[in-house]
Amino acid sequence: MTSEIVRGGDLQAVLAALTGRDMVVVAPNSTVNTGMVTGDQRQIVSAAAEGGPVAGPTRQGPVRAAYLKTARRRFVPPPGFEGARAALDSPVTVLVGEPGSGRETHALNLLAQGSENPVLVQIDGGVHLTRWKPRARGVHGYLVMEPPDPLALRAWDLSRLEASLAEAGARLIIVLADAPALVGAVEDHLGVPVLRHHPPDPQKVFAAHLSDGCSCDETRAQWLSALRSGRLDELLPEGLPPRHAAHAARVVAQSSVTGDSEAGVMRRLARAEGAQIVARAQAHPSLLSYLLSINVYGGLDRSVVKEQAGNLLRLMGATEEEPVGPSQHGHPAGAAGQRPWTETLRMLGAHRTQCAGEGATDTVSFLWPAVSEVVWEVICRDHTDLLPLLHTWLAAPGNEADQIERAGRAVATMAVVTAGRSMELLHGLATAPSPQAPQVAAWCLGTVAQNPAAAKAAAAQLEQWSGSAEASLRNAVAYTCRPDCGRLTDEAALRLLQRLMETLGGDTDDLSVVDIITTALIQRFEAGDSTSRATVLRRMRDWAQCDGVPGLLTALTFPVMASMDLAWWSDQILADAEPASCAVELIGHALNESTTFAVMRDALLVWCSEVGGAEHRTEALSALLAGLVAARQPGFLRWLLAVERGPDTLPGKETAAEALVAWRNNTPAPQTD
Repeated sequence: MTSEIVRGGDLQAVLAALTGRDMVVVAPNSTVNTGMVTGDQRQIVSAAAEGGPVAGPTRQGPVRAAYLKTARRRFVPPPGFEGARAALDSPVTVLVGEPGSGRETHALNLLAQGSENPVLVQIDGGVHLTRWKPRARGVHGYLVMEPPDPLALRAWDLSRLEASLAEAGARLIIVLADAPALVGAVEDHLGVPVLRHHPPDPQKVFAAHLSDGCSCDETRAQWLSALRSGRLDELLPEGLPPRHAAHAARVVAQSSVTGDSEAGVMRRLARAEGAQIVARAQAHPSLLSYLLSINVYGGLDRSVVKEQAGNLLRLMGATEEEPVGPSQHGHPAGAAGQRPWTETLRMLGAHRTQCAGEGATDTVSFLWPAVSEVVWEVICRDHTDLLPLLHTWLAAPGNEADQIERAGRAVATMAVVTAGRSMELLHGLATAPSPQAPQVAAWCLGTVAQNPAAAKAAAAQLEQWSGSAEASLRNAVAYTCRPDCGRLTDEAALRLLQRLMETLGGDTDDLSVVDIITTALIQRFEAGDSTSRATVLRRMRDWAQCDGVPGLLTALTFPVMASMDLAWWSDQILADAEPASCAVELIGHALNESTTFAVMRDALLVWCSEVGGAEHRTEALSALLAGLVAARQPGFLRWLLAVERGPDTLPGKETAAEALVAWRNNTPAPQTD
């Protein structure tokens, strides 16, 4: 065995001789035997030429031929690709774009242009280009992904690189992650062509990968047909990065074996994506806070997501920004507050949607909305220590109705995923100092009311809280009875509202409960179909017979209902349906109450003014007044007399006069001795 010291000039000849071999091993100061030898072995130790850059060791390797062929077959030219090809006249080119947007595939296809079987080499991103040289021959192009600091290249370093690349007949593309002002800085400092990469259409990427990777002709045809018909919007939303689109195509290709439907494919994608996102975020409180905020408030204004993420981060006790490792170009990266917003979204599988229109704002959401459910599953299964903190956080979502709803539905999701176990935390949420806390609890209770996993626990909470002395708990029950807060049946909601009425006293806290009860009744009537409305009116007729709060609240709410949907009322009265008889009793009840006479009087006048000569409504009004005459309630007589004394222009004056005559004609004569 011999040992030789090879100078820098001779090393190039050695490397050139090795270029054509299948394996190149760079092992400085070592002896390597990769197979049988028939002659002697030598240990070659390289040393830098005096005054020149260090030529080794170099962490690089050939791009696998099979990988390159696949990347070329499935390549979808991004916008501006033809113009980018012209820039490759320069030995060194910089390509700037977002990670996951297809930058590497773009660069490989640029380097492969003009050659049927190109030889490409990828250089490790950690290699300092100031100490790197291309091989003497046999390589068409080099690719380096995100070197640590490309701006460290000086003019003479770049000149040396360009000269050596020109001599070797090769080109070098440096791929960088986009950052503010990066393109201008690179152009000013290096003076080389800088290409901005724009991601290709995700649907085209999906189609290209599916066409090349799916062996089942029938499956491929079905999915491509679905793509053309626009049925894959959930799978391939606008702005989906090419990497995600390619992954979706791989899962679809597997569906020919597994038999997954579109929904099944979406579940598989979401399950894999959600687990990865949580794993990525759990080590960094700032990233985790953004993940959970997007999970709850995704689709709302970006400022809401950021504000709520900050609130959660403070509850975690992680107000200080924490470094999470170096970022591009040697600048330190901090927590999500320091990390570029686009990078935070990319790490969480989310995107920003720019809304059109004057005054519109940007929203933030997951690329695949189904990921949200998976995130909750992972959190509730593997991170149960977070649940009390999350309930505290969600108790204060802000004043906007959509934020309150999102928070309540998130609490409901945790209850469902934990089979109702997390509902033991609901009392603390409902009684939190936040004014929105009872509404959040209501959204949770109403949402899970029909869910088999948590309905029993929700029913027990509602029953217990409806008789509680704590106003916040009774408010939560009353909010739950609103039709927009979940899935309580009419019977269940009306029974709880009656129980709440029976617990009311005269203190100040009860006034807020009264307001929520009356709103819930009115909303249930307004939103219900004929069956639901009949159920509400029937129960209110029963309450009208009661003294105290139930009768008074009935008198307060019915005039509002009587002013709604007069066409529906007319149909019911002419059909002699149950709501017609309820209306007669409830109108008389409201007119009998001195505090509600005026509002019921005005509601009846609205009926009279809306007749407008329409035969259908005229008949209905006459039938209603006839029913009121027959009921002979004193409040209705007071209404007739008030209309009689009113001006001639008063709506319904003539009809009321006829009803008053009928009343008097039906008055029995006084008894005489």
